[in-house]
Amino acid sequence: MQFRDLKKQYQVLKPRMDEAIRQVLEASNYISGKQVTELENSLAECVGVKHCISCANGTDALTLALMVWGIGEGDAVFVPDFTFFASAETVAYEGATPVFTDILEDTFNMNPDSLERAVQAVQAEGKLIPKVIVTVDLFGLPADYDRIRAIADKYGMYILEDAAQGFGGTYHGKRAGSFGDISTTSFFPAKPLGCYGDGGAVFTDNDEWAEILRSYRIHGKGSDKYDNVRIGMNSRLDTIQAAILQVKLDAFQEYELADVDVIAAKYAEGLRGHVQIPEIPNGLGSGWAQYSILLKDEAERDAVQSYLKENGVPTMIYYPRGMHQQTAFAGCNLYGETFAVTEDICRRILALPLSPYLTEEDQQKVIRLICEKTGANA
Repeated sequence: MQFRDLKKQYQVLKPRMDEAIRQVLEASNYISGKQVTELENSLAECVGVKHCISCANGTDALTLALMVWGIGEGDAVFVPDFTFFASAETVAYEGATPVFTDILEDTFNMNPDSLERAVQAVQAEGKLIPKVIVTVDLFGLPADYDRIRAIADKYGMYILEDAAQGFGGTYHGKRAGSFGDISTTSFFPAKPLGCYGDGGAVFTDNDEWAEILRSYRIHGKGSDKYDNVRIGMNSRLDTIQAAILQVKLDAFQEYELADVDVIAAKYAEGLRGHVQIPEIPNGLGSGWAQYSILLKDEAERDAVQSYLKENGVPTMIYYPRGMHQQTAFAGCNLYGETFAVTEDICRRILALPLSPYLTEEDQQKVIRLICEKTGANA
C-alpha cells in the first residue's frame, strides 16, 4: 500500500505522460519552452486569477512574494504555528521576523483571534511593523479568509496565501490560490498537484507585481536576460516539469479531485465516532492534501501508527512539533501566546493513506485496523 500512490497515477496517465515528455525531448527546449507558458495560462484559469508565474519550488514562490513587497528587517510577518518550516523560514531568510499564531482544532488552520492578539502585541511593543499575514491552507482546506481579510484590512497588512497544500480547495465558490494579495503553491510530488521533482508557482491579480515576479525569478532581468535591472534569483520551472504538470492538471480537473473527495467521505463514514476526523465547514471544500485524524492522546496515536505499520499500512505525522518549538526559532518572542492547540494536536495527529487511486480494499483495511486498535468495530 502506498501513502500517496504516485506509481498507480503514472500507470494510469502513462500514454499521455510519455507523449508529453517525448515532445519536450524532441524539441529540446528544456528551459522556458512553450509548455511553461501554456501551463501558467492553464493554472491561472483554474485558480481564477490574472497571472500565474511558475518557479523552481514552493519555497522560492514564498520568497519571491516577500521580495516583491520589500519585506525585510523590522517587519513582522504572522505565520500559523502548525505548518511546514518553509512558511516561516522564508520570512526569516528575508531578514523579517516571523510571529507565530495558534490554530483552530477543527480545521488545523490559523486562529483569527490568536492572529489579532499577536498583531496587537507587536504594535504595543513598538519594535516591529506588522506587514504580512501568511495564511496556510493546511491539508487542503482554505483558511478563514473572511475573518483574516478583515484583520488584514484593519491593520494595513498584505495576505500571502501559502496554498502549497491547498490546490483544489474552495472557499465559498472560489479556488485556493486566489485569496491572497499574492498566493503561492508547490508542485512537490506528494502535493495534490505534483510534478516529478520540484516546482512552484505564484498567483496574483496585480499586473505590476506580476512583472516584478517574472523579473525576480530570472536573475532580476529587464528587457532581456542580459539586462539585469534588480537583484533576483534563478528560479525557473523547467519545460519537462511543465509538460508533466499539464497532464496531471487535466487529470486533476477531470476526475482526481472528485475521486479523492469520495475517498475522504468513505474515511469519514467508517471512522466517525471512533476517532476525531476532519470536518469541512459549510461553504468550503478541501483539496485533500492529507487525511489527518486525531487520536485521544499521544500514546494512542503511537499505538495506532505502530499497529498500522505492522500490517503494511504507511502513515505520517504532520507535524510532530510547532514552529515555536523548532531549534531554529528558539528564543523567539511568543507575544504571550501559549500555542496550546498546536502542542496538543502535534501529540495526537496521524495522516492516513490518501490518493485518487486508493483502492476500496486498501481503504477498508485501514478503517478496520484503526477501529480494531481503538477498541471499536468498523
